[in-house]
Amino acid sequence: MMPRMPGTGSYGAALRRLRDAQKTAKGISLYSRYLNRPLGRVFAAAAHRAGLRPNQVTALSALLSYAAIAGVALAEPSWPLALAVWAGLVVGFALDSADGQLARLRGESSAVGEWLDHVVDCAKITVLHAAVLISFHRFFDLPGEGWLLVPLLFQLAAVLIFFGGLLTDKLKPKAAPGSSPGGAPPSRVRAVALLPVDYGVLCALFLLLGSETAFRLGYAALCAVYVLFCVAFSVKWFRELSALNASSAARS
Repeated sequence: MMPRMPGTGSYGAALRRLRDAQKTAKGISLYSRYLNRPLGRVFAAAAHRAGLRPNQVTALSALLSYAAIAGVALAEPSWPLALAVWAGLVVGFALDSADGQLARLRGESSAVGEWLDHVVDCAKITVLHAAVLISFHRFFDLPGEGWLLVPLLFQLAAVLIFFGGLLTDKLKPKAAPGSSPGGAPPSRVRAVALLPVDYGVLCALFLLLGSETAFRLGYAALCAVYVLFCVAFSVKWFRELSALNASSAARS
């Protein structure tokens, strides 16, 4: 267990400590770097001040996210629904960032907390696209039944990106302690390139839910982007792990 950070009693002190203890921005998009993490930091400081535990923040994130997702499946598309779904998903996403920040602030990072966080995330990704499929079937005037396959394809690509990225990170050898600070700063070009597959951008897509045509076409376009990224990431991860395997074989 990590030692508890000193000077975290007040909201302001907690917020300052959280700013100084952020994880590296390498490998995340501009949305997560400049919007989601800072908002999560505010929530983490507020949760700390309220005496909440990290797993309680994870549960709150799940509650808001799943409530918004249920709205997609159960309610007829409209502009008020679009705003409510977007707000629920965005706040849920920020709380998803807050739970890990709160765990580091309280010195309570744990394997079970990380497991719970990833399970909630995986379920969220899966049911979100299932809800879109239900909404397409119940409420949309689709040009053809083939449109019902789009959420299934989107779901597959999103789950593969999520799971493939996690597994690749677990299989790669850990960097030596103290090696990251001296490395190259996070690439802004990469941060921009990763925007299309940031969950925050997917949340923003639901602002179009008031217009069936705009949402359907935007959802299909983003689905195509996810499929392309899934293929590119899969090739990249396979090559990286193959190189590690060859390097290990050569040393032995």
